[in-house]
Amino acid sequence: MVVLSSKFFFREVCAVYEEVAQSLHLSGPDESEDYMPSSEYRCGELLYAVNLNQRAGLVSTTIRVDKKSIALSMDIEEFALSVGLVERRGGISTSARSQKQLRKSLLGQVAYVELVHPLLSDGKAEEAMLQAGARRWR
Repeated sequence: MVVLSSKFFFREVCAVYEEVAQSLHLSGPDESEDYMPSSEYRCGELLYAVNLNQRAGLVSTTIRVDKKSIALSMDIEEFALSVGLVERRGGISTSARSQKQLRKSLLGQVAYVELVHPLLSDGKAEEAMLQAGARRWR
């Protein structure tokens, strides 16, 4: 297994998300390496966090809604399943064991961002996330 560098990960996320971020009016990326490499795109209180688990060789996208009193989070595929946008699990790859697999996974996950975003934009994110069963954080 190849361990991908944070620098490579950030470059790939930027390349894959650039057009979608512009079309959906997402700001970012905000990059960090506090816990694991993470690249975040935001639209108001709504945030998409793309995370690289270098040890496991996995990449994932989490949806977050940050409010003053509460934060909600949920895996993007879980959300799509919960609201009926997809019928079964496994529609997107999470493998990041090579540069090619990372790119494939990012392309699939950004397609899910495009799929779910209409349900989460325009102030509807908190309600949609609660209905989908998102985790609550205080």
